[in-house]
Parts: sequence; C-alpha cells; structure tokens
Amino acid sequence: MGKGYSAAIAANPYIVGSFACIGGGLFGLDISSMSGVLNNPAYQIQFGYPSSNAQGAIVAAMPAGSFVGALAVTKLADRFGRKQTVILSGWIWVVGSILQCASVNRGMLVVGRIVSGLAVGIASSIVPIYQSEITAPAIRGRLVSMQQWATTWGILIQYFVEFGCSYINGKASFRIPWGLQMIPAIILSLGMMLFPESPRWLIDHSRPEEALTILADLHGGGDPNNSLVQLEYHEIQEQVALEREQGAKSYRDLFKPGIFRRVTLGCALQMWSQLSGMNILMYYIIYVFEGAGLTGRRANLIADSVQYVLNVALTVPAIIYIDKWGRRPMLLTGTMLMGFWLMLVGGLQGHFGHWGEVEGAQSRVWVLTGNDHATKAIIVCSYLFVCSFAITMGPVCIVDIPRRNIPDARPRKSGLCGHRQVVVGPRCHNAHGAHAAVNWVFNFALAWAVPPSLSTIAYKTYFIFGTFNFAAFIHIFFCFPETAQRTLEEVEDVFAQGHAFAAWRVTRDVGKKTLEDVKAEAKHEIHEHEDSVDEKV
Repeated sequence: MGKGYSAAIAANPYIVGSFACIGGGLFGLDISSMSGVLNNPAYQIQFGYPSSNAQGAIVAAMPAGSFVGALAVTKLADRFGRKQTVILSGWIWVVGSILQCASVNRGMLVVGRIVSGLAVGIASSIVPIYQSEITAPAIRGRLVSMQQWATTWGILIQYFVEFGCSYINGKASFRIPWGLQMIPAIILSLGMMLFPESPRWLIDHSRPEEALTILADLHGGGDPNNSLVQLEYHEIQEQVALEREQGAKSYRDLFKPGIFRRVTLGCALQMWSQLSGMNILMYYIIYVFEGAGLTGRRANLIADSVQYVLNVALTVPAIIYIDKWGRRPMLLTGTMLMGFWLMLVGGLQGHFGHWGEVEGAQSRVWVLTGNDHATKAIIVCSYLFVCSFAITMGPVCIVDIPRRNIPDARPRKSGLCGHRQVVVGPRCHNAHGAHAAVNWVFNFALAWAVPPSLSTIAYKTYFIFGTFNFAAFIHIFFCFPETAQRTLEEVEDVFAQGHAFAAWRVTRDVGKKTLEDVKAEAKHEIHEHEDSVDEKV
C-alpha cells in the first residue's frame, strides 16, 4: 500500500474494473427507496399525504440533482482525478442518505434527494470513464455493461429491504431503509482507496512515473518494461501532448460536422430510454398495480418484487450476447415489444376500468374492480414490458453510448499485434456529459409528470408511452447503424459511410478489418512516420 493502492487488486482486471460499478448501484437504490414507500401509511402521515403533483416533485428531486452532478463531473474528474471523484460521489451519497433518513417534512426530504441525486449524477458519469481508462480493451465493454446490472441489483436489494421493513410499525419502516442505503456508498468510498488512479489522468497532470507504475501493475505483472505497458504508456503520452497542442475542447466542438450526428444519436438513445415508460414501472409500479385492482399493501409489494427480480435476471443474457445479437436488432425488437405491452395495458385498463377510490390514495384513481382476469393480464403485461427493456434497451444504452462518443484522436495500433489503445480526452468527456444531461433531464420531467398524469388522464398515459416506443422504433430503423463487434476506430468507418437516414444500408461487415488490414495500416503509419522524420532532419 506504499503506492497508495493495492498492487494485488490492480493486477486483477475484473476486480479493478467492476468494483466502481457500486456507483451505478446507487441509482438503483434511489429508485426503489421511493417506490417501496408510496403506499406506506407512516410515510404518508409523516409527509402530509402528498398529492400526485407533490409526490412527483419529491421523486423528481433526485434526477434534478443528478443533472447538476452529470454536468459537474468533467471539471471534478479533470481537477481531482477519476479515483477521487468516485470516492467523493460516495460521501455525497452518505450526506444525502442522512438527510433523507432524518427528514421531518417534505422540504428536508427534497433537499436530501437532491444531494443524493448529485452523487448519482457524478457516479454514473465518472465510473464508465474510470473503467475505460483503467481496464484492457478486450474486456472493457463487458465491464462497462456491468454498470447497468449493478443498477438492477441496487433496485432489487433496496426494494427487499423496504419490503422487510414494511412489517415494522411507525416511522422506522421507511427511515431504516433510507439509512441502510449509506452502507454501499461507504464501502465504495473506502474500497476505492485500494484502487489505482487513472494512468491517463496522472500523465495529464505531469506525474508520468506514477502512471508507468500503475500500468505495470495493471497489465504487466509489475514489470514496467513489459512491451504492452510501454506501448500504452507512450501512446497515452502522445495523446496528452496532442491535446495540449490543440488546446482545451469545448462543448461547441460537439456541433461540428460529423461529430454532431454521433452526439445527437447518443443523446437520442438516452431520450428514448426514458420515454420508453420504464420509469412508470420502476418508480410507480405500486400505482400501476393499484390501478389494475391488486388490493392489499403486502400483496402489492410482493407482486412488485417479481418485476425487480425479472429486471436483474433478464439483464444477464443481454450482457453475455449483446455483441452477438447486435445493438440495432436489440433496440428495434425492444422498442416494438415495449410499445405493444404498454398499448395492451392501456387498452385493458381503458375497457375494464373506471374512476374510483383506493385505500390510502388522496384522490380518485382509474381502477379495475371485480375482474380478476383483467387484473392478472395487466400484471403479466407489466412483467413482460420490464423483461423486454432489461434484455434490450437497458444494457444497450450503457454499452453503446461510449461507442458513439468521439475520442480526441483516432485510436492507435500497436505495430503488428493489432491491439487497440483508447484514451479518453476532453471532447469525449463533453459528449458523455451531454448524453448524461439529456438522460437526467428526461428522467426529471417524467418522474414529476407521471403521478399527475395517472390521476388525470389515467390509462391514456400508457398509450402516450407506447407511442413514444413506436416513434423510437422508426428513428432507430432509419438513423442508427450497427456498431456491434467493432473497435472505436471501426465505428468511425461506419459513420464515414454516410447513410444518415438509411442506417439499414450499413451492413455488419462495414469497417471490419482483418489481421492483414491491420498489418498493412501499421506498416503505412510506420512509413509515414519515417518520412516525417526525414523531412524534419
């Protein structure tokens, strides 16, 4: 630990790349920390029986804070380092959890959720950056996709904590779960002290010796003279020097031709993931099942827990087979299925439901009564919707966004071995920040809007989100090219093909390179470099 981290931990690529995913789990904790208490009498009494609009504002406070955190993460990560920013996000989450746990009124609860949201916005943005700069390219995509799985686990664990505490009478039934959610953040912040800083950040801050030592521990068994370590070390140095020559990148760069298309597609993917309606089933599943006629608080909680288990389980095959199935087919299949299930839920509720009263609700709701078959059909359709999201759009949004980001320079090849080294620069940070900001803006808007929508237009809410999914299907079909099984450099070749509104014309072999192609390009680069040296001489 004289180095400031554990060399043994750094040598294990899966540990060093996956531990920070706890930061992604914080978002999951927050989602179910609210969904599990919406029909809790003690919660309702403590916070004055919040109306649908007030409850929407309480829930939306978290993504409001996350929006600020996502915008601030670039400055924080560049000034303090990736590792320290991850640690900071954990301690901010602890402060937010304390405020929520001790809340005596809505104002204090909202402030606590804003602070927790700030932590989520920072963590959800910095963790993929840290992973991309600390892990080997061969396993980078797999580890980044773990971020989504960590979120599903956070939702599941916190929900079962909420469910267990629901048997406690009084305020402890919601205060204990809100207090216990500090534990993962404490583990994250303390545990990250055993992990190394990003070598790229160290080189960018004139600490090359430390960067070389870390690269040796990460990829060379502690040997700084290892060929791969030396390659990565010199490539990062070259990239950092290039960035300094070109000057700092700004958000205006994202509007340049060629770059703008990729940024807008990434932002659109984040937008469609929020407009898919998954927020309804995550934040407000209790309201959905109450409207479906599922009576009894405990019965509702048990039924809700099934969908969270499905969310965790169905994410696994997507992580394993995402490169084989392809991003484009997964997105097209997912949006079509999700739209179908939501239309079916809306149709069943519209045909069999009516305005009525539900115990504990502060206003009338659209509810099914006396029709057990329709109730079960709505619950099953809700489960199938969650499965459709978990196995398609959920993981794709996490894995595909970095592939649509823009590195500051093309990834370099290591001679004849074909290894690709990617270093993340300011322009890529700004693109990632733009994507995250769009995600949190729509999350905020929908978290606030859904409760009033369910209490006013009722079942028509599902038709609106179903229509969004069909619109996403059309947009993806025409504009989103396939990027599966391609390096970041090959993705650039995909977008260079054009076909901005005919994405299906970009076949899966576009941009793919054989070993011979890589060797030829490497030799060409060597000759260009030699010619450049001769000219300078």
